[in-house]
Amino acid sequence: MLTRVSQFMSNQLFVAADVGNTRIKLGLFGETVSEPLRTLPLPEGEIFKFDRVTPWLDDIAQESFCWRIASVNQPAVTLLIDWLREHRPADRVTLLAADDLPLKVRLPRPDMVGIDRLVDAVAVNRLRHPGQPAAIVDVGSAITVDMVSAEGVFLGGAILPGIEMSARALLQFTNLLPSVDTSNFGPPPPVGIDTVSAIQSGLFWGAIGAIRELVERQCETEHKAATVGRATRPQVFLTGGAGATVADLLGPAARHVPNLTLTGIALAVKTSATGPR
Repeated sequence: MLTRVSQFMSNQLFVAADVGNTRIKLGLFGETVSEPLRTLPLPEGEIFKFDRVTPWLDDIAQESFCWRIASVNQPAVTLLIDWLREHRPADRVTLLAADDLPLKVRLPRPDMVGIDRLVDAVAVNRLRHPGQPAAIVDVGSAITVDMVSAEGVFLGGAILPGIEMSARALLQFTNLLPSVDTSNFGPPPPVGIDTVSAIQSGLFWGAIGAIRELVERQCETEHKAATVGRATRPQVFLTGGAGATVADLLGPAARHVPNLTLTGIALAVKTSATGPR
């Protein structure tokens, strides 16, 4: 059932799967489409609701699908593959690895970098202006801030706890601080008037400050490293659950791309299917 990317049939619709730490997001793509035709989020509750996949695909006149999966969650991707083997045995599945991607990585161990960070860079290389570097911010369970050079090389970046992860740490490692729901709160007042609002302020604005500082530092570093006379300020792309909110706070130069990871998976598949990188 597991096949290599090079065996993908380019005349079919295919499914890109982004398997993260708290959810799985699916996207349906065609050969010439750089945005998903439709998406399906599968949040983790007691278990991922894979039974929602069948009606999501049922209205498409195609007997089987190729699945291309980028995963940073081994237990979750195992559950997904087991479900596909049982319920969609005709579908073909490929787990993407670093060497499957049309991306140069200037790091000692590209295979040890989160595949989500790398496929984000694949997508950004299609979106950024030619010859202009880019900063990539993914605001999820963890927050990543990465840099792509003007030549499209992935240079590395930074990883820090996401807002929900930080809230759990405050609850777990203190005696009196309460649990705070971080699932759906917007920018809070910077001065909290009680413990809960103070935690909300610290979590939210602390994350914004860290992202802003990392983007600025990385942009300065890449700007200095660029060839004299060709140096330009990097573009900034954001994705992830809170990507839109953060993009608004970073200003007009920041661009929110909600399906960045899925698009990167799709672009990797199409590049591998149609010829050498």
